[in-house]
Amino acid sequence: MTDQLLWVIFPYVCIAVFIVGHIFRYRHDKFGWTAKSSEFIEKKQLMIGSLLFHVGIIPVILGHVAGLGIPKEWTRAMGVSDHMYHMGAIYGGGFFGLVTLAGMFILTSRRLTKKNVRQLSSTSDIVVNSLLLFIVFIGVYASLVTNNLNPGFDYRDSISVWFRSLLIFQPEAGYMGAVPLAFKLHIIAGFLIFAMWPFTRLVHVWSVPLNYVGRSYILYRKHV
Repeated sequence: MTDQLLWVIFPYVCIAVFIVGHIFRYRHDKFGWTAKSSEFIEKKQLMIGSLLFHVGIIPVILGHVAGLGIPKEWTRAMGVSDHMYHMGAIYGGGFFGLVTLAGMFILTSRRLTKKNVRQLSSTSDIVVNSLLLFIVFIGVYASLVTNNLNPGFDYRDSISVWFRSLLIFQPEAGYMGAVPLAFKLHIIAGFLIFAMWPFTRLVHVWSVPLNYVGRSYILYRKHV
C-alpha cells in the first residue's frame, strides 16, 4: 500500500494539482503571475547565482527528459553503449548538477542572509528556494555518490520504466522497490515542487517574452 501511495497516487495527485492549479491561478490571479524582483536591493549575488543556476539547469532538464523518456534499447540502436551512456550521465550530468547546485546555494543563501531580501520574501519564496536546493543537492548526491556505491544499479531499468508507465496510465510501482533512497527522495521532492508550482513565483517560468524578438525598436526622441 505504501508503494502504491508513493509511486502511483502521489505522482498523479501532484500532476493534477500542477495542471488545475495553473489554470485556476491564470484565471483568477493574472496580475500576480510574476516574480517580485529584488535586484534593486542586492545585485551581485543575484547575477552570479542566477547565471550559474540557469546555465546548469537547462542541460540537467534535458538530461532528465532523455534519461526518463528514451528507452535503453533506443540509445543502443543509435550506437550508444550502456557504458558510454552511464559515463555521460554521471560525469556530464554531475558537472551541470554541481553548477546548478552552486547557483541555487548562492540564491538561497542570499534570500536567507540578506536582511532586506528576506523581508521582501514571502514564506512560499523561502520554502521553494529551500526545496529546490534540496532537490538539486540530493540529485547530485544520487548521481555522483549513490551511483558509485551501487555500481550494479541502472535507473533506466527501474525509475525510467516506472516513469513511462505513469505516462501511459499503466503505473507499475514495483519498479521502485529496489531503487536507492537518494533517488527516491529526489523523485518525491521533485513531484512535490510540481504540486507547489502554481501557487508560487515559479509560474514566471511560463511568461517568456517571446514577442520581444519580433517587436519594433522603441524610439526615443530628445526634446530641445
